[in-house]
Amino acid sequence: MNPTIFYCYDAYCGWCYGFSPVIKKLSEAYGNRIPFEVLSGGMIVPEQPLPISVTAGYIEKAYPTVEEYTGIQFGPDYLWHIKNPDLSDWFPNSEMPAIAMCILKEQYPEKQVAFAADLQYALHFEGRDLTDKEAYRHLLDKYGVNPDAFYEKLESEYYKEQAHYEFQLCKQLQVTGFPCVLIQVSETKFHLLARGYTPYDDLSARLDAVLKELGA
Repeated sequence: MNPTIFYCYDAYCGWCYGFSPVIKKLSEAYGNRIPFEVLSGGMIVPEQPLPISVTAGYIEKAYPTVEEYTGIQFGPDYLWHIKNPDLSDWFPNSEMPAIAMCILKEQYPEKQVAFAADLQYALHFEGRDLTDKEAYRHLLDKYGVNPDAFYEKLESEYYKEQAHYEFQLCKQLQVTGFPCVLIQVSETKFHLLARGYTPYDDLSARLDAVLKELGA
């Protein structure tokens, strides 16, 4: 089998947002040689909706570290919800952005890394609520996706099952945190390229070493 790179991420993961420029650069550099597959991890799928106030305190402490370490910026519209959790109407849930990812990557498999980055920017910089169907409309224009078809699929049980399948697949791959990058080199063999935020030079060096070993 040909190698495949799996990028396990979650739309709500701040460290994945910081990692977006790295994985985009990697897919631009290697995407013509190796397919990239984005898997949504299902980081936040509560049985009962939980308000942003549950995690806001943790995020408020953590986001400056992400900014300092990765160079990414969190936007004021996002940070308003983190700093005013009692006034926020957000109930974070990873399911809808994961369904949106399944829909888009079926149509444009070669753009899934870029779409993951755009979803994260929509949340963490623009402050869009990814549990709101309207949060995706601006991306449909950008990617040339038919809105009627997209919103019909967003309601469909089929794509919901696809999203939950990805959550389970990340568990089977023993992914315990995000971001995580793996390369599959055979039916049963995976190499771990990144667990947590990893600078581009380190990531590309690890990938080059695996490809050299494979003679690719």
